Amino acid sequence: MSRTVFCRKYQQELEGLPNPPFPGPKGQDIYDNVSAKAWQEWMAHQTMLINEKRLNMMEPSSRAYLAEQMSKFFSGEDYDDAEGFVPEQDGDK
Repeated sequence: MSRTVFCRKYQQELEGLPNPPFPGPKGQDIYDNVSAKAWQEWMAHQTMLINEKRLNMMEPSSRAYLAEQMSKFFSGEDYDDAEGFVPEQDGDK
């Protein structure tokens, strides 16, 4: 049986992650309070931000920016979108 958590983003009980996504208190907080669905959505959004904004993950400022955006994403605050990104429409396939 899968583990469920009360997801911070969706405000409902959903399937949780199988393991903390990274070590430390922040990883444990995500494991305890973020659903697998929200985590997968964040991973896709994070990839878009890194690519569209050409973030260098070796720079502490880029990592701090992503950490701030992740916090906003999971807490329901306004977060940055990738400029110029247009989601695919059903007819675009």
